[in-house]
Amino acid sequence: MEVIPVTADAEVFTCNAYLVLGDRTVLVDAGTMAGVETAVAEHTDDLDAVVLTHQHADHIGELDAVVERFEPDVYAFGDHPLRTHELEDGDEIVMGDETFEVIYTPGHADDHVSLVSGRSLFSGDVVVYNDNAFDDGSFGKTDLPGQSRERVISSLRTLRDRLPTTVETMYAGHGDVFKRGTGGDTIHDVIERALERAERREPKYPVT
Repeated sequence: MEVIPVTADAEVFTCNAYLVLGDRTVLVDAGTMAGVETAVAEHTDDLDAVVLTHQHADHIGELDAVVERFEPDVYAFGDHPLRTHELEDGDEIVMGDETFEVIYTPGHADDHVSLVSGRSLFSGDVVVYNDNAFDDGSFGKTDLPGQSRERVISSLRTLRDRLPTTVETMYAGHGDVFKRGTGGDTIHDVIERALERAERREPKYPVT
């Protein structure tokens, strides 16, 4: 399975949108980079599906353009006018050459899901390897209306407990892709570190 971060050259704030190539070509999140559909088209003529980890603006800003270009199926937990398939916790979905389990991981967003196979994790924003708050295990923001630190903590515990020990790579919604062994860490180590930091219940970003 080949995974291409198609928003890597974005000059605007966006999530990481990942094109997953293989038996079933899938875009995980659409991002906000104008022309993302053209970036996808550089690698494939056909896009079978778009899977949304959640529907914050930085993850779905260019969804309309992608759907107009490729007419893919659209999978999402929460309702959306372009959704063709509703995701639920425990569902399975094929992306590339791997079968992923849908894990409901709310807190940063009410409709947030993570996608887990035996080798890969698409974590959206519930856990990232590095951002401008922490460098080796961080968690999604919880300071806006509708967000919940307690639910993020619960989601991190759920993800930790349901994540296979064989998972080698984490594709997060922001920051760098994490590969097992970086800094001597496993993905479980990264999640544990993010969880410990979230459990402090301190502001993620100091108030200035």
